[in-house]
Order: sequence, then structure tokens, then C-alpha cells
Amino acid sequence: MDEWMKILLGALVVLATHLLEGITGFGSTVLALPFLSLLTGLKNSIPMLCAVGWVMSLYLVIRSWRAFQWKEFRFILLWVGLGLAPGMLLYEYLPANHLCVILGCAMIVIGLDGCRKCYRRNEEVKPAGRNWLMRALLFCGGIIQGAFGSGGPFVIIYAARALPEKSLFRVTLSLLWFIMNSIRMCVWTVQGTVWNREIGLLILAALPFMVIGVLIGDYLHRKVNQFYFRVCVYMVLWIAGAVMLIRNLILILR
Repeated sequence: MDEWMKILLGALVVLATHLLEGITGFGSTVLALPFLSLLTGLKNSIPMLCAVGWVMSLYLVIRSWRAFQWKEFRFILLWVGLGLAPGMLLYEYLPANHLCVILGCAMIVIGLDGCRKCYRRNEEVKPAGRNWLMRALLFCGGIIQGAFGSGGPFVIIYAARALPEKSLFRVTLSLLWFIMNSIRMCVWTVQGTVWNREIGLLILAALPFMVIGVLIGDYLHRKVNQFYFRVCVYMVLWIAGAVMLIRNLILILR
């Protein structure tokens, strides 16, 4: 493929996926990674998306900090944080592709079921309780986040019920991603084996398209009503699950 075509396709992927995250507060990395890894390679795509996502999360936190609810955030951060270190230690041992296939299937089922409940007005989504199942879900999210950087869907499953108001949902997730990406980038900096000139150029090239995407997404976030926001959240969840499922099935069957 021609180099300019790769750049154009990569720019469109960054713009579209960060537009979606500007609306919902999640989804850009899971949706963008399968496509960008084909264009720039997996080792370059992950740090680039992490750095660009760090900037975007910081903007969204500053933009919506008045909607923040510290009590709920501390609960999420505690249980995700407890799983983060074991996940980083287990990176070499966890069957990444097989776990992501299971996770992708779960995301599809939960996303489609959430959309169904949104459209059946008499079937309200019940608030998430702080029971052992929810704690286990967030803890598993921390493990997967630490190992593969893809634990967000576990958090979304909890947050979609615990944080029904759209601005609160988005800013809480954005602060969580900001902290998680800060930790990962600090670890990579200490290791000294990730950052290089090529990744730096990719980050600089992606930033303008991320900015355009997140500004459009932020505008749409303020315009969309609560009902369609919830539908959008569940749609992004099942689409991201489908992308994750297909990508990892291909890797397993190779």
C-alpha cells in the first residue's frame, strides 16, 4: 500500500474512533487498534494510542470536571487498581487472544442486551450494586488492563449502570483512562524500550486528527439526549466487542 494512503487511512481511523470516545468516554483504543496495527504495526500503535488517549482524557476531564462524583470514582479506581499490578506481572502467562475472544463475546451480548432494554421502555436498566460480582468485574478489568491494555469493557459494564447520567459517565471514565495511561507511560519510560523517534512522529501526526474528532464528539455529547446517549454507549460496546472477537479469532486461527 502507498505510504500516503496509509497515512490517510490512519488519520481517518484516529478521527472516527476519537469522535466516538468524545461522545461516550470510551472505545477509541479497542476500535482503532486492529486497523492501526495493520498500518503501523502493533508495537507502534499501542504506545501511540496510549499517548494520544492520555491527551484526550485530560481534555475531557478538564472539560467536564463539574460533573464529577468522587465517591463512585474511588470505588472503581480501588478495584481496578488492585487488579492492575497482577495483570502487569501476568502479562507473559495469560492467554491474551483466547481471553479477548471471551471478552469480545461478552461485550457483544451485553451491548445488544443493553440496546434492547433501552428500546423497551418498560424494562429499565437496574442500577449496579456494589456486590462481590461488581467488585470481581472491576478487579478482572484491572488485570486485563495491566496485561493487555484492554480491560476497559469490564469497567463499562459496571459504569453503564452505576453512572446513568451521560456527563458523569464520560468524565469518570476519562479520569480513569488518564490515570491508567499515565501509569503505563511511566512504566514504559522507566523500561526505556518503548519510546523512539518513529512513535514520536506517529503521535505528532495523530494529534491533529484526535483533536478534530474529540471536539466534534464533545459537541455531539452536549447535544444528544440521555436516551440516545445510552443507546450509543451500548452500540459502541457491542461493535468494539465484534472488532475484538474477529481480530483475535484471526490471530488464533493463523
